[in-house]
Amino acid sequence: MARVTFISEKCKGCELCVSVCPRRIIRINEQSLNEKGYHPAEITDMTGCIGCAFCAVICPDCAIVVEK
Repeated sequence: MARVTFISEKCKGCELCVSVCPRRIIRINEQSLNEKGYHPAEITDMTGCIGCAFCAVICPDCAIVVEK
């Protein structure tokens, strides 16, 4: 099983990770703001993650870590 970690303080909420997730389990957390004033991304269902790492590859801020 894969484990995905979002480093919320690096995230700018660009939604690129949301657009490439084949399982559609990433969303922008509208209830949370990081220190930079952005709404960070988060995983909605970790059990649905297949570990493809598309999200980590596309993230321009290296705010996502995928461990298999």
